[in-house]
Amino acid sequence: MIDVAVLGAGLGGLTAARDLAGAGADVVVLEARERAGGRVEGVVLPDVGTVQAGGEVIGPAHEAYLELVQELGLAIERSYVSDPGEMTWGLADGVYVGDDLPWMSDAERADLARVHREFAKLAATVDPEDPWSHPDARLLDETSLGAWLRAQGALPAALRRHDLSSLSLSCDAPDRTSLLGELRKHAAVGGEGFYDLDRWEGLRVGEGSAAVALRIASGLGPRLRLGAVVRRIAIQPQGVRVTLESGETVSAEAVICALPAGPLREVEIRGLSEARLRSLRAQRHALAAKVVVAYGSAFWQERGQSGLAETEWLFGSTWPQNGSVLSLLVPPERLAAFLAAPAGVRSEVILDGLSALYGELARTPVAMLERAWGVDPFTQGYVTSWAPGDVTRVGRLHGTHEPPFYVAGSDHWVAGYMEGAVRTGRGAARAALGAASPA
Repeated sequence: MIDVAVLGAGLGGLTAARDLAGAGADVVVLEARERAGGRVEGVVLPDVGTVQAGGEVIGPAHEAYLELVQELGLAIERSYVSDPGEMTWGLADGVYVGDDLPWMSDAERADLARVHREFAKLAATVDPEDPWSHPDARLLDETSLGAWLRAQGALPAALRRHDLSSLSLSCDAPDRTSLLGELRKHAAVGGEGFYDLDRWEGLRVGEGSAAVALRIASGLGPRLRLGAVVRRIAIQPQGVRVTLESGETVSAEAVICALPAGPLREVEIRGLSEARLRSLRAQRHALAAKVVVAYGSAFWQERGQSGLAETEWLFGSTWPQNGSVLSLLVPPERLAAFLAAPAGVRSEVILDGLSALYGELARTPVAMLERAWGVDPFTQGYVTSWAPGDVTRVGRLHGTHEPPFYVAGSDHWVAGYMEGAVRTGRGAARAALGAASPA
């Protein structure tokens, strides 16, 4: 019997396994895919090099991730937020260029700033580690962000700005998002406005985010087993028994479950308390896709554009990965249309949109790549999503452990899915090691 079985080789599982192995524990990592990294993936494109098909950017508030990168000897650099040029807006009624919301009037921009101040003031009353302690927690949770904006008397342009923001981030729309969930995120990361780009996305790994997962996986060596699909977890008095799709069983003193919320629902779990199971099953993800488009040069900068855009089209946002590579997100509201279209039609619509934003040179990329994370069987989603009522449904058990069952992964922290994975992976490893220590 091994000490700890870690389920899932995303950043959460990998980080937990690294810390456990470093402490001398006998650990095995069971990963369903034939690669490590989960929603972090590097793909080599001919004539381009390695591009990031999953998570890319972090911010200065993502301390656990930054610490891990430093330990691994990788470099941190400024992200696209520091690139020259202005932001681009692709609206149903036209394309605008300018960081100062040029499609809004002075009065509308002032109204948006007013709403943001009220939001920040309310967020300051929420403890991100314990949002359930707020005296109005249930009311704030049952209220959608959209309903709150309307209650503040936000002008239509301010409401539209928040619709754009949700499309660009590929999270659920304001009317399908818990106000308490959003307040908690802001309280954890801070910054100006609802989503401060510098605080959330101002940094990246110079070698690419996938290098973090690959370097940890390399260090784990034979402790990492690929193609191991978990189907059953049985928690027994003598330990934990994990059954794989192949019928093989793995016995361990403890288990760290780092499977995403969607795939975890397909795993039979016995021996956990009913309250714990309800909490785990209540978590959800927003469904989205990512597209990477590579060019020979960053020609948009010659037009005075940064490559950062928010749109109301099939894709909700663009931003430069680095150099001449653009990343795009397809939000939940557009994913069905994206998947329903033949691949050639999808590419044509995307290139039409990019050319509308950045000119005719955008029609001739060197390469394109798609990752439909929302329908990937081992992910079934993108970022954690908090619908109205979800913070209450998941409850205070969120992110906590029930030894010998421990949890890790981006689902179990507040904000930033790479940070959440690393932070909870390290936390789960500490908890498991602490439980194993002599009294």
